[in-house]
Amino acid sequence: MTLPADAAALLDENAGNPVDREGLRMRVNDALADFLDRQEAVLSSISPRLSDASTALRDFLLDGGKRLRPAFCYWGWRGAGGATGSDGIVAAAAALELLQASALVHDDLMDRSDTRRGLPSVHRRFEALHRTSGWRGDRGQFGTAAAVLLGDMLLCWCDELFLRCGLEPSAVLAAKPVFDVMRTEVMAGQYLDVLEPVAGGSMGEGAAERALAVVRYKSAKYSVERPLQVGALLAGAGPELVEAYSAFGLPLGEAFQLRDDQLGVFGDPTVTGKPAGDDLREGKRTLLVALAVESSPAADARILDDRLGAPDLDGDEVERLRGIIARSGAAEQVERRIDALLGQALEALEAAPLADGPARDALRSLATAATVRRY
Repeated sequence: MTLPADAAALLDENAGNPVDREGLRMRVNDALADFLDRQEAVLSSISPRLSDASTALRDFLLDGGKRLRPAFCYWGWRGAGGATGSDGIVAAAAALELLQASALVHDDLMDRSDTRRGLPSVHRRFEALHRTSGWRGDRGQFGTAAAVLLGDMLLCWCDELFLRCGLEPSAVLAAKPVFDVMRTEVMAGQYLDVLEPVAGGSMGEGAAERALAVVRYKSAKYSVERPLQVGALLAGAGPELVEAYSAFGLPLGEAFQLRDDQLGVFGDPTVTGKPAGDDLREGKRTLLVALAVESSPAADARILDDRLGAPDLDGDEVERLRGIIARSGAAEQVERRIDALLGQALEALEAAPLADGPARDALRSLATAATVRRY
C-alpha cells in the first residue's frame, strides 16, 4: 500500500521537530544501505556476474518505501520503554523491510504484475535484462527463476539482519519466536490467496470469510500486530503489553489491508504505483469482490465471478467490472468496516499500558496514516 506524502511524515521519529530532521525512515534506510553494502561484498566475492542481482536488490529496497512495518516495530519498542537512540532497534526493524521485500517480489511473480511502485517488477526486470543482453533460452523462465531466487535471498537476509541487529542476544531470542511465526503466517496467507481462485469455486457462501482469512494472515498480522510485538519483546515487555498490541494491531492491520484492496480496484495509479484495476486483472478474491458478488443482481454477479482475473481481460472489461462493484455498494460496506476496525484499534490503544507518552501519539498517528482514504 502506498501512503500519501503527508502521512509519510508521520513515520519520522522527529517529524514534529524542525531542528532535528534525522527521522526514523532515514535511519532505517541507512541501516538497509549498510547491510546491503556488506551483502554486496559477499556476492561479489562469489562472482562478478552477480552484480545485476545486487543492483536490482538495492534498487528494490532503497526506492523510497514508507517503512510502515519498521515504524510499528520501533514505536512498539518505545511503548515498552525502549531507548530512543538505539541503533539496534533500528536494525531489527529494518529486517522487517527485507521480509516485506521478499513477499513483494514473490507476490508480483505469482500475480504476473508488470510494475511495483511505478517501476518494473523484479521478474519483468530480469526478463528485460535477458532480452537486452541477447541471451539464449526463454526470457520469461529466466525472469521467474531470478525472482524466486532473489525473493528467497531476501527472506534469508531478514533473519540474518535481525539476529545480528546489535541488541542483547537475550532480547533477540525473546522476540525471535514471534518473528518466526510472523514469517510462517505471511507465507500461509499467501498460499490461501493463490488457492482461492483455483479451489474456492464460484464466489458465494463462505467467500467473504475466506477473504478475511487471507487479509488477516497475508497482510494484517505482519503489517502491524507482529512488528509491534517484536518491538515490545526486544524491549523486554511482559505479556500484558504484548496482548494489548494484538488488540490494537490486528484490527488496524485488517483495516490497512482493506484500504489496500479498495485502492487495488479504484486507486489512482499515480498513488498506488500500479495500473488502475490491477487487482481485477490479477483475479484477487478480496472482501470487496466477495461482497460485490453477494450484493449484485444475478447477471452482474455472474459476470464478475466469470471474468475476474481472466487472461484476456482488457481495459474496457476492467471498467465494466469496476462499474459492477461500484453499483453493488460493496465499496461502501468495506469503508464502514474500515472505520469500525480503526475505531476498535484506537480504543484498544487508549487502554494499552504504554511506558512512553510519545509512543501513544505516534501509534495513533500511524493508525490514521495507514487507513486514510486516498484514491
